[in-house]
Amino acid sequence: MSSAESIETDAAVPAGLADSARALADGRTTATRLVSEALDRIGASQGTLNAFRHLRAAAALTEAAEADRRLAAGERLPLLGVPVAVKDDTDVAGMPTYFGCAGELPAATADSEAVRRLRAAGAVIVGKTNSCELGQWPFTEGPAFGVTRNPWNTGHTPGGSSGGSAAAVAAGLVPAALGSDGAGSVRIPAAWTHLVGIKPQRGRISVHPHSDAFQGLTVNGPLARTVEDAALLLDAVAGAHPDDPHRPPPVEARAAARRDPGRLRIAVAWRPPLTLTRTAPHPEVRRAVAALAEALAALGHHVEEARPRYGLIGLGFVPRATAGIAELAARHPDPALLDARTLSALRTGTRLGGRVVRAARERELRQHRRIGALFHPPRGRAGSGFDVLLTPTTALPPPRIGSFDGLSAWRTDVAIAEACPYAWPWNVLGWPGINVPAGFTSDGLPVGAQLLGPSRSEERLISLAAQLEADRRWYEHRPPAVPRVC
Repeated sequence: MSSAESIETDAAVPAGLADSARALADGRTTATRLVSEALDRIGASQGTLNAFRHLRAAAALTEAAEADRRLAAGERLPLLGVPVAVKDDTDVAGMPTYFGCAGELPAATADSEAVRRLRAAGAVIVGKTNSCELGQWPFTEGPAFGVTRNPWNTGHTPGGSSGGSAAAVAAGLVPAALGSDGAGSVRIPAAWTHLVGIKPQRGRISVHPHSDAFQGLTVNGPLARTVEDAALLLDAVAGAHPDDPHRPPPVEARAAARRDPGRLRIAVAWRPPLTLTRTAPHPEVRRAVAALAEALAALGHHVEEARPRYGLIGLGFVPRATAGIAELAARHPDPALLDARTLSALRTGTRLGGRVVRAARERELRQHRRIGALFHPPRGRAGSGFDVLLTPTTALPPPRIGSFDGLSAWRTDVAIAEACPYAWPWNVLGWPGINVPAGFTSDGLPVGAQLLGPSRSEERLISLAAQLEADRRWYEHRPPAVPRVC
């Protein structure tokens, strides 16, 4: 089914995150109105897009009314009264954290650190968005919640595992949402729904109460339609919990979005890390990313092809990823309800735990040096380093709904490696990256490109993304209609 067949147009175009915050601060709207309208859009689209697992409508409206009282009294906070959503791997007090799973789970007794910071910034959390089971796959489908669909074409996936958050933002249900990224799970759905998605430096946004989620692979990150909105959300939630092991120095993301990045050396890499699938970018993905590289050159940057020395980085990824799945799956009160592929990953993760995972993590420093040579060449090597690496975010456009149904664990992994071979190495390294919209296929499906940097380079990446956004004006393109059940 196509978007045109399943949804109708709503003339009202919801404001973005920064615009909503400004309108509230200026008294041009109210939090109650913004939250009510967001809940109405979510309810109208749920039968079509299925972006949300849980809504907290009554609580959100109560919090919006309180935000209006605080605004009227002169209080100002970065997101006071603005509706946002979070992914259903994120603890919100009083709500279960299903993370895509079936079964009965207890309600969280406390907010996660990221949610605590969202509330401290004044945001109103309207609900929790769908994710595939334990965040393993780049599609958001499962028997526990059904199918989450792409607002650009409802016959296709919005990606995963933050697919619900991406669908909600792309469709204009909420101005921005929080996702998480353990192998591209913010960047991949951002690419497939025409959004900006930031994977920050490890530790930039707390993942507490997990503290070292998926053996250090997973970070939280924002999804939004503009760089400014994504940067604003990043600033609002950034910061460590006292128990967090990773504590990078603070950045000023929104200020970076207003700065000129200067003239940068940008490497373009087409060859992904070794996946044993002989994957290559789809011709339309390559065309779109090449056009983006040309746009960067026209903006005055030095752009040339290069080949990062990924080595056998998968040996550092697989044990950590499967051990992370095993740790979460083992906590489920009824493992028999889990997908057979999850149980396969649980068994693999259990076998690869302990010493193998420790060895994989110890290998990270060598991987930093080898891949980091692209940015900081060893002394004595000819040539200067690059500032940014540009790659496709995915090798393929968004797959059709059901493409992964009925596959074995092995075949699912192969299919994922063929579709999404570019994103996961930066999770092993713990370094930042940003998906930016790269354009559309001839069928109108969005594709994206990654701006990747070395350790703690978010501000440079955000400045470059903002400059590119001003040139490409991707925020002017919206799905064919704001989804509404017919």
